[in-house]
Amino acid sequence: MKPLLLALTFLIAAQPTLGAPVRAQNYRARLPEDEIVYFLLPDRFENGDPSNDRGGLIGDRLKTGYDPTSKAFYLGGDLKGLIARLDYIQGLGATAVWLGPVFKNKPVQGAPGVESAGYHGYWITDFTHVDPHFGTDADMAAFVAAAHGRGLKVYMDIIVNHTADVIAYKECTSACPYRSRADFPYQRRGGVGGVPINSGFAGDQVQTAANFARLTDPDFAYTPYIPKGQDHIKVPDWLNNVRFYHNRGNSTFTNESSTMGDFVGLDDLMTENPRVVSGMIDIYGAWIDRYGIDGFRVDTAKHVNTEFWKIFNPAMLARAKAKGIPNFHIFGEIGGVGLEPGKLAVHTRVDGFPAVLDFAFRQAVIDTVAGQAGTDHLEDLFAGDPLYEGGEAAARSQPTFISNHDNGRFAHFVRVAFPQASDDEVLHRVILAHVMLMTMRGVPVIYSGDEQGFAGKGDDQDARAPLFASHVASYNSEPLVGTRSTTARENFHTDHPLYRAIAELARIRTAEPALRRGRQLLRARSDRPGLFAVSRFDPVTNGEILIAFNTSMMPIEANLEVETRSRRFSALLGNCPAEDTAPGTVRLTLPPLGYAVCATGTSK
Repeated sequence: MKPLLLALTFLIAAQPTLGAPVRAQNYRARLPEDEIVYFLLPDRFENGDPSNDRGGLIGDRLKTGYDPTSKAFYLGGDLKGLIARLDYIQGLGATAVWLGPVFKNKPVQGAPGVESAGYHGYWITDFTHVDPHFGTDADMAAFVAAAHGRGLKVYMDIIVNHTADVIAYKECTSACPYRSRADFPYQRRGGVGGVPINSGFAGDQVQTAANFARLTDPDFAYTPYIPKGQDHIKVPDWLNNVRFYHNRGNSTFTNESSTMGDFVGLDDLMTENPRVVSGMIDIYGAWIDRYGIDGFRVDTAKHVNTEFWKIFNPAMLARAKAKGIPNFHIFGEIGGVGLEPGKLAVHTRVDGFPAVLDFAFRQAVIDTVAGQAGTDHLEDLFAGDPLYEGGEAAARSQPTFISNHDNGRFAHFVRVAFPQASDDEVLHRVILAHVMLMTMRGVPVIYSGDEQGFAGKGDDQDARAPLFASHVASYNSEPLVGTRSTTARENFHTDHPLYRAIAELARIRTAEPALRRGRQLLRARSDRPGLFAVSRFDPVTNGEILIAFNTSMMPIEANLEVETRSRRFSALLGNCPAEDTAPGTVRLTLPPLGYAVCATGTSK
């Protein structure tokens, strides 16, 4: 047998039991770090009801948003399809479903010739109801009830930074440049030398209702207006008041514009205004009250001012606790971060986020497994753990991921970095990355389709192929990993090597407290591709699990330090020695792109 095949053969040989039920009555007692999260966009998962494909709208794709041949439009997935596939999700070992935004969206946006649809859910017009393309509010209730009945938690993707693009400016028709507070203060119309307005307004740093009541004229930078016929398109109705938006033009994503500019034209809410704060608390608190949601992933979190989060996040945690949800998980999206954990951690310390999506983890794994960096990049990642509010213990509740809908799939990066790699090597690199994801600290997030070998051809729309049969030519031309199937056919194969590998990893993680809640200690690293090793410790017994990875294409044999009490070993994954070579030392052999997860037993 080829050395490269050894790890994969061991991993899938166990043939885990699929669809094993979880004791539903205990699901709310689980801590965030106990979860294995499955992330999906409802439109791109399963089509359970073709009658809602057009969202109840009439006309062509520019009216309905539906075009099953275009990656930029609705393809047909919905909540009924999701309910029908809960066996599939649970069989993978997931314990929580992170659902892309389900709120009613503006069906189509964009200039003529470059239109696209709100299939992704981030162009909200009605924050209180499910988008008809996905079904009904009753379908949402049925999904949550079905998930909870299985012990699966439900996380919702939410947005407070912006709404759909509805507000227009009289001074320009599109791509209005950002106008700063210094050049266009709130107290002048038309710039610093313009007509006095908003008398007595003390600036947006004085965040009281009385102060913002003096901000009566929104024409400080541009002259915003709502086009005829769209006066009440947003729900709740207070969202239709242009006074509650920044109205300063498109963000450059630098300096003040990062929190005050329109996000690629989307209407940027003035989250400094107490009315906006209370309004968003009411909106999302109602989703907790009505459906019993277990957590929120917060979109574009870094584009909202700190003061908002210091009020909103505690309010959501309190609302959830009052609903009987003690371990509500809130995690913010802080995008644009490379291997710089400090830029993530600051949002836990300053903004008060309980957790943030660990983009630094993603970067470190891409560098080392879908790249040729040394494993010291992983060391650099974990060296930042004490920076999180709550320190290293808090780092264990940060959701980790290697693929997502915005930044592309891991397999794509492997193919870009290693264009001459065989299909077998690509598969092994993807599996190695998932072993890292499922065994090291953090809450693993699996992006829907990765378990079926989806690779995509880039980020954003190119990474959003559906699991049901696709009619999009660019998706269907994509070679999948680990199978000869294509996206032209449905891909819910529980015998796919990646599905089986992830399911086995999930079984191991769920069974071992050390892999979920245990502290992590560095054991080995390298400034080139090769060995990386850590130990994790059971939070009750302090029993050690040694985890080792080989990111190179050469076999490795090395001595690794362990605790002196760790004398005997059993293999949870890979090949492990039966016992130590000397007190505090174990010798490990890893094949190319191999791994080993070794649990320690009692002393000799």
